[in-house]
Amino acid sequence: MWLENPGPLVKSYFLRRLLLIPPTLVGITLLVFTITRFVPGGPMDRMLQEAARGADQGGKRSSSANQSQGGLSEDQLEELEEQYGLNKPVLVAYCQWLGALPRETRISKGLFGEQGDEKIGRESGSSDVTEVVLRGDGRLVKVKRVGESIESALFAGTGRPVSDEGWKVRYETSDDRRERFQRRNPGALDVPQYAPRAVIYQTRLSGLLQGDLGRSTVYNDPVHEMILSRMPVAVYFGLLSSFITYAVCLPLGVLKALKHRTFIDSSSSVLIFLGYSIPGFALGAILLVHLGARMNLFPLFGLVSADFEQLDTIGKIKDLAHHTVLPLLCYVVGSFAALTMMTKNNLMDNLAADYVRTAVAKGASFRRAVFGHAFRNSMIPVATSLGDLVTIFVGGSMLIETVFDIQGFGLLQYQSVIARDVPVIMGTLTIAALLMLVGHVISDFIVAMVDPRIKFE
Repeated sequence: MWLENPGPLVKSYFLRRLLLIPPTLVGITLLVFTITRFVPGGPMDRMLQEAARGADQGGKRSSSANQSQGGLSEDQLEELEEQYGLNKPVLVAYCQWLGALPRETRISKGLFGEQGDEKIGRESGSSDVTEVVLRGDGRLVKVKRVGESIESALFAGTGRPVSDEGWKVRYETSDDRRERFQRRNPGALDVPQYAPRAVIYQTRLSGLLQGDLGRSTVYNDPVHEMILSRMPVAVYFGLLSSFITYAVCLPLGVLKALKHRTFIDSSSSVLIFLGYSIPGFALGAILLVHLGARMNLFPLFGLVSADFEQLDTIGKIKDLAHHTVLPLLCYVVGSFAALTMMTKNNLMDNLAADYVRTAVAKGASFRRAVFGHAFRNSMIPVATSLGDLVTIFVGGSMLIETVFDIQGFGLLQYQSVIARDVPVIMGTLTIAALLMLVGHVISDFIVAMVDPRIKFE
């Protein structure tokens, strides 16, 4: 029985479910972020490969001690590490991506003393003073050290401390720099001798909590703009496939339950399980070859034609529908079996229940017993999937969209993984995981509304 006063318990239950979303989301994103730090082929590896190809094409190989991997100098390698947060421990870098810790920006450096091939500070040959030109600012800062700590950092000419304008200063020892080199070059036997240096930088909170998902390392576009541009395609196919699936499967499941073990039941089972057994991307490839390339009935790629903007309204609708048929068929054909058989089996179980036989015995018509009693109870398990419809905003199949070259959310995920575009991977994962978790809570709420037997304790 439904509780007489469910309000406080219902609120408490769903409040706990909602409070579990943030830690679950943190766990998911932290796991994937950690994996992206250690898999090969990341943004820094890509930059090194491009630099190596450029050096090969130019016919030059630098022999300088400062030239390291792929023809890039140590300074350039460090700049790449700082740009992608690879110079920080995994947990610190994750917190910076999350927006819980500030990022270091506009990093500027100056060397103390003279060691190896590195230059001496320019303040009268003194090894305790160096000059740093601020990145993106151009002003000169004189930094003085005492031992292994910074005593002062003043703007040249005015003598004002840089801290007055939000700049921060830290001291990097020779050992710190050698450790950084060894992390970048594990197993290296010849470790250069480094001079200590002053590092001046500013800090800025910029991450997920501030609504900033970063920029793509491949296209240099804001990640949130790339995701928003793909959502209309995901919503379009998500709404169409959901509508068709429920419109076909629910009536078909009822029909199969009422016509159990008849020709209609057997033949429809063969068809839906045949569709379930064929992967959507494989079916798409077959349809493209036969209906697209050979018979020329449907377009081979894209969601609209090249001259789409020049068409009138009716022409645009026809063109969009023409491009939609094949990929939509691939989306829905695999989902028919599960929902249809769930509806059929649940309805058959309820039709055999005592309360249905009692309703018929008391004079209720078979139609009323089916649709007034059994059908409603049969929809309770089906209702558990309704909350997942919220994921249509980031739905789609990366393989189907790849086959048909549809610029949807799934293809964006696939391309980001192939290119090791970490900001896009993290951005798409975060939004997809968040919607999935919210969808589960919505499913629980819908089930509680449909089934009065649900208790919140």
